[in-house]
This record gives sequence, structure tokens and C-alpha cells, in this order.
Amino acid sequence: MSPVRRTLARVLALTALLLASTAAPARADITAFLGLSPTPERHTVKGFSAGLALVVVGFEFEFAHLGEDPLEALPGLKTYSANVFVQTPVEVKGTRFYATAGGSGYRENLDTRQESHVGFNIGGGLKVRVLGPVRLRLDYRVFQLRGEPLHSTYQRFYAGANLAF
Repeated sequence: MSPVRRTLARVLALTALLLASTAAPARADITAFLGLSPTPERHTVKGFSAGLALVVVGFEFEFAHLGEDPLEALPGLKTYSANVFVQTPVEVKGTRFYATAGGSGYRENLDTRQESHVGFNIGGGLKVRVLGPVRLRLDYRVFQLRGEPLHSTYQRFYAGANLAF
């Protein structure tokens, strides 16, 4: 190996070592949640999510299920979402705020009627440190559904147990 290549290899190795030693670690979390949707009338939602955050920007995958109530003509809705979020880089008095947006696949059903398509969602919330890695998560989302659903816009509010690791 020529002296120039050896020097270049050393510089690259030292640069990689320096970058690795100063990089902020990625943080992951999971959330199990229960909530309410006022669309078309109040009914319950449950689900879970898993996310990965770099300092300010993160990515999250989520599944949520609104239960169907045929007697009240409330359709059921399952959403499968992939979201990008931005959050405060540090906690403020144990609280981290975030805003999120993403795409969703969904299935809405009522009795024998069923619609599956895609949509998008936007929302925000906060994560409040409770004890160690356990946090309370409060979240609000608006889902805009494409295709021919019974309700093209759903709102959702939930509270969940969040575990950071």
C-alpha cells in the first residue's frame, strides 16, 4: 500500500472513530394506547406504536382499531400508519412535544359494507416522563381517508403508556 493510501486510510479511520464517539444515540420507544374518536360519534380506539427517534426527527409505525357498533351505525376502522415526526430536542420539565404526519392504509367496515384504501394523517402530542423510561403519551390525530369511506375524516385522541429504550 502506498504512503498516500495509508495516510488516507488512517485519516478515514480516525474520522470514523471521532464521528462514532460524538454521535447522539438513537432512541426507540413503544406505546400501547386507549382513546376516543368523535367520528361520527364517540367510540373507543385502541392500538400500539413503535418508533425510532434521532435527536429531532423520528419515524413511527402504528396500528389502531376503532370498534364497530352496528346498532349505533358506527363503522369500525383499522389503520396501519407510517409517520415522520419532529420533536423538541430535549425534555422541558420532563415533557417532550412532537408533531407528526404520515401515510395510512385503512379498512373501514359496517355490517357487510367494507372499504379499504389509503389516506394520510397529521397530529401532535406530548410524552411526559413518569418514572425512569416510562412515560405518559397524549396524542391527537386527524385522518383523511381516500376512496369511498362512510366518513372521510376521522379524529382521534388517546392516552397511552410509553416505554423508551
